[in-house]
Amino acid sequence: MTLSDGTYRIGPPDARLLIRTSRTGLGRRAGHDLTLEVTRWSGDVAVAAGAPERSSVSVTVETDSWDIREGTGGLKPLTDGDRADIKRTLEGKGQLHTAEHPTITFRSTHITGTPQSFEITGDLTIKGRTHPVTLRGSADPDGTLRGSASITQSTWGIKPYAAFLGALKLADEVRVEFICPGVAGR
Repeated sequence: MTLSDGTYRIGPPDARLLIRTSRTGLGRRAGHDLTLEVTRWSGDVAVAAGAPERSSVSVTVETDSWDIREGTGGLKPLTDGDRADIKRTLEGKGQLHTAEHPTITFRSTHITGTPQSFEITGDLTIKGRTHPVTLRGSADPDGTLRGSASITQSTWGIKPYAAFLGALKLADEVRVEFICPGVAGR
């Protein structure tokens, strides 16, 4: 597997961007750990394989394009109504406030490592707030790049969802994962 110098465009339908949540609180058994997928996003990856510090990544996400793919745990399965409620909550002022903040952006500031094991540090902007994030990733033998980062929602002004007077709430930390098939084999 080789990663060739060049510029690559990434995004759906080939690449995936997932967000995984978990529950906390005394009522956590009632809720669900969610897997959400961003359905409208795009990115540009400029690769300098021999000098990763000259490489760059930029990604733009449309904040109203999150679909609830899975809900595990909980006392009952997620219904279509539950999914619609979650999406409405996610788009609201306490969460992503999509009406006022239609995009989330990531711009790399430093890249180290090899295609087999790399780190991408950059500026993540959510709701007009920018903070550094480091993604850790690797390439599979088939050329699929995958990686992840954990982010703390409250750092970007997102109030983690809570119900039942706070007895059930989403953990403040969520995991963002990316999967880009075939990039390293192009």
